[in-house]
Amino acid sequence: MAKDRYQHWNDLRRRAAPEGFSHEEYWYVLKLFRSGGYRRIGLNDKSSHPFVFAQPNNLTELLHQIDRGLGLALGLPEAHGKSSANRDHYVVNTLMEEAITSSQLEGAATTRPVAKEMLRTGRQPRDKSERMILNNFLTMQRIRDHRAEKLTPEIVFELHRRVTEGTLEEPDAAGRFRRADENIRVEDMEGNIFYEPPPAAELPGRLDAMCRFANGDEPDYFVHPVLRAIILHFWLAYDHPFVDGNGRTARALFYWSMLRQDYQLFEFISISEILLRAPARYAEAFLHTETDDNDLTYFILHQAEVIREAVKSLRDYLARKNAELRAASDCLRGTQNLNHRQQALLAHALRERHTRYLIGAHQRSHGVTHQTARDDLFGLAKRGLLGFTRPGRAYVFHAPGDLEDKLAKLAGGAAPMDDAASQTMKLPFK
Repeated sequence: MAKDRYQHWNDLRRRAAPEGFSHEEYWYVLKLFRSGGYRRIGLNDKSSHPFVFAQPNNLTELLHQIDRGLGLALGLPEAHGKSSANRDHYVVNTLMEEAITSSQLEGAATTRPVAKEMLRTGRQPRDKSERMILNNFLTMQRIRDHRAEKLTPEIVFELHRRVTEGTLEEPDAAGRFRRADENIRVEDMEGNIFYEPPPAAELPGRLDAMCRFANGDEPDYFVHPVLRAIILHFWLAYDHPFVDGNGRTARALFYWSMLRQDYQLFEFISISEILLRAPARYAEAFLHTETDDNDLTYFILHQAEVIREAVKSLRDYLARKNAELRAASDCLRGTQNLNHRQQALLAHALRERHTRYLIGAHQRSHGVTHQTARDDLFGLAKRGLLGFTRPGRAYVFHAPGDLEDKLAKLAGGAAPMDDAASQTMKLPFK
């Protein structure tokens, strides 16, 4: 029994029951077995019945796999120390991915390329969907500033205000509890009501209890850090304290919890990317918990599997990037006089020949100042490794067709820029 998948009644009744048992009898025995290991966390439903969770063998294994994968640093040398090459670039890319997919889970209708173009270039959002994505991106950056702080209602309100700014029908609903007269309900795609959150009058007390749990003040037994972050995610989503933006705020709190509990590599991981692949399973995990005596184990198992998959996605991504970097290493060999940001741009230019590079986009991709980004790009242009035009007010950089030859000359000790280039290329240096 312990090796069985943690099945909900809806799944179990469709499978063959053990010989000599009806489905109802088997379910009764299974529930009796599970209840012996239930643990409470301090969250109650609208009828004051407690939420509980068990820790079956498959959950213990999932937690071990997550800890082991993150503990091995995922083969990411850039993750060791803030000054490591490419670290900021990885972080910014992950923040972008999480911002986009978390918004898409809540209905944002924007493609990844368009959204990333907006975030990289810094242009203003054109519609509500893009505004949701920009809000999420800025909020995820802000979470990094809060990682060392204890969670307070004020921080929760701030995060909600950030993710919903400029996207609500009632602007004053950002950063405050929903009111009793706002009659918030959770519906499916067809408009069927399957959940009504706790009364608005209970929200202040519920938020205080959630913060105590988030900060580790309760309960009076050890809760694995990953479990605590997952339960915090569920807790805010269940209480649904806001008119809108509850899902995005809940996922933001999950990240805050993981970072605060020293899972620092979560700067490089996007769970919403995984959730977006199967949003129905995400909704089902909530529903199974609410329809089986408030058993949080269903939601915990689903989220633990999502985290494991997100860790695997990062490993696969890093393997691809390492292969690409190895392929470009011959061309870049001998360019030690270029910094890691310049080398990353050139490696990208070798793969994506038609890409256009902007100072602002380079700045946001690497988390540096505008002047540093400007120096990077014009430094490459001075060496003849980038060309540029100025169709408007902004400089647009591009890789020359003979980039490999120029890099080979640079590696061989040739002059960084040939005579013709030096005579025709006038750089706007101050």
